[in-house]
Amino acid sequence: MNNRNLKPKFPRGILFYVVMVLALFGVFQAFTGSLSQFGQVDEINSSEFMTQLEAGKIDKFEIQIGSGVYSVQGDYKEKNSKEETDSFISIFESSDTAKKFKTEILGNDATLKTVTDLAKASKTEMKSLPESSAGMWLSMLPYFFLLIPTFFILYTMMQQGGGGRGVMNFGKSKSKEVSKQNVKVRFSDVAGAEEEKQELVEVVEFLKDPKRFTALGARIPAGVLLEGPPGTGKTLLAKAVAGEAGVPFFSMSGSEFVEMFVGVGASRVRDLFENAKKAAPAIIFIDEIDAVGRQRGAGMGGGHDEREQTLNQLLVEMDGFEGNEGIIVMAATNRSDVLDPALLRPGRFDRQILVGNPDVKGREAILRVHARNKKLAKDVDLKVIAQQTPGFSGADLENLLNESALIAARFNRKEITAADVDEAHDRVIAGPAKADKQISQAQRRTVAFHEAGHTVVGMVLSDARIVHKVTIVPRGRAGGYAIMLPKEDQYIVTYKELYEQVVGLLGGRVAEEIVFNHKSTGASQDFKQATAIVRSMVTEYGMSDKLGTVQYEDDSKPFAGRQYGQHAAYSENIAFEIDNEVRRIMEEAHQDATEIITAHRQQLDVIANKLLEIETLDKRQIKSLFETGHMPLDSDEEEAEQEPEKADSFEEAKEKAQEEADPSQAGAAPGASEINPTDKPVDSDPNL
Repeated sequence: MNNRNLKPKFPRGILFYVVMVLALFGVFQAFTGSLSQFGQVDEINSSEFMTQLEAGKIDKFEIQIGSGVYSVQGDYKEKNSKEETDSFISIFESSDTAKKFKTEILGNDATLKTVTDLAKASKTEMKSLPESSAGMWLSMLPYFFLLIPTFFILYTMMQQGGGGRGVMNFGKSKSKEVSKQNVKVRFSDVAGAEEEKQELVEVVEFLKDPKRFTALGARIPAGVLLEGPPGTGKTLLAKAVAGEAGVPFFSMSGSEFVEMFVGVGASRVRDLFENAKKAAPAIIFIDEIDAVGRQRGAGMGGGHDEREQTLNQLLVEMDGFEGNEGIIVMAATNRSDVLDPALLRPGRFDRQILVGNPDVKGREAILRVHARNKKLAKDVDLKVIAQQTPGFSGADLENLLNESALIAARFNRKEITAADVDEAHDRVIAGPAKADKQISQAQRRTVAFHEAGHTVVGMVLSDARIVHKVTIVPRGRAGGYAIMLPKEDQYIVTYKELYEQVVGLLGGRVAEEIVFNHKSTGASQDFKQATAIVRSMVTEYGMSDKLGTVQYEDDSKPFAGRQYGQHAAYSENIAFEIDNEVRRIMEEAHQDATEIITAHRQQLDVIANKLLEIETLDKRQIKSLFETGHMPLDSDEEEAEQEPEKADSFEEAKEKAQEEADPSQAGAAPGASEINPTDKPVDSDPNL
């Protein structure tokens, strides 16, 4: 039994401190009010005191000599009834009469002589007390008693909240420490990043057994930078490294370093590394490091001193005079181009790992990981889904299956069907369907022939891309859409493939011109995409014979400060030539699309009329309509299932890394000596 759970938990909210302050004021009133004397005390004025003294109702009294007035306290001969009470505390008393009294009289000789004469005449015992020097301190004593708990409450409020949340703890780091027992993520939970896991095997091995590396004089990378688009699993990879190594994991966002106070960011960096040193070996993970690690001196209005101080402290902690033995810094960003060069040099972030979008095998492995806790029907083929989702990240695939589960639950199904996955795929790409949207027959017919035009061109020019689906159901801002998917993952794209994409995008407008002899606004998005592709062909990829292999523009995101004030890298004459080349290619693509639609007018009418009838056509139906003019039969053969992909564990990733490092140590598989003559090395271009 864990005894720590039996400790009482005290409230620390605002209401708790309000109640404490009110209680202190109540105690203070009790000490300074009527409870400062034992029993009830009747407060009377000096005239009433003189009258009762003359009448002989007072048994005895004392006069305390003071400055200005004399204090008189005494007892009645009989209990005096009180018509009203001066303190709410008296309602808890059992008696409703007063035995004692107190008053104040003028501090002069005449008044004192009158009181003395009346006491002698009524034979009342009178006692005079000298002026006390401790009276002032005794009167201030209750205030001191009140200040002590007040200071205690203020101190508690300032220290409230761990992790730098207290008033006096703004210089402490807000890192979330996860102990090695609580890090449950392993390499087998990370799918679609097998090469990235092999790069991180050495980091895990160093954290497990650092002496094996230091004995050879090796220096493990001090930092690992995970770079890639959002949703590709950079944070998950960092957690998997901590889970495999069994070390504490300190996680913090880059934006949590900088606050409104000057010097807070640098202080939090120091505190973060101090905490990690105490728990070494450990991993420090900084998410979105570009928030604090941007290039210095690139601000438009001058440098950001506070952010630059934080970055300077981070640089010193990672590779300064003091070594950080057993601490590995991992960071994630999708804007490595804006990071300071000093942060990326060897000795700090030695190893930079690109975590890109997964290929078709990786997507299938990711889908199988996220499908573990979901009930899938037999008609759901994760391999097909992986082929239909090129460019999807791990987060996109997880969202796809989650949307599928939500759709299945909406219709009270017990399992997720292929129709649910297909609907979720459309929702993720184009938004929810607007089936109740009122569309006239003329506009509906225009949309049908527009999408049929894309489909016909896609079927004719099907060397690189195939038509996966076409629909005229409105989704989002689109009245309909056609999905063209590549036959396989593409890492480089040729001029022909890009040109065919442009021709396919213009197929919708050409179909409208041929069938209806008019032009509509429905092709505006097609023109936007086609123009962007053609302009990239001319200015980035050097695919224009007239302009040559010169790159005039690039697709890098602008960094305010680095490009501020810079002009275009080409003259006005070159700009004129670029516009002419873009226009020429667009006109040629329009002409080719016109020839294709004219030659296949019969297939265009068949597909468009079928869209008006059933609204949505899949790949198999489109192929049958284009080739035969009829819908396919249900007895068509289906593709054979292949062995499913799975995520590699740490041991499997380690074996692959060893094989790549020293192939002679790995066992030769049967047929390993055979070489496929079609397997040729291909240069990859990250811009494509």
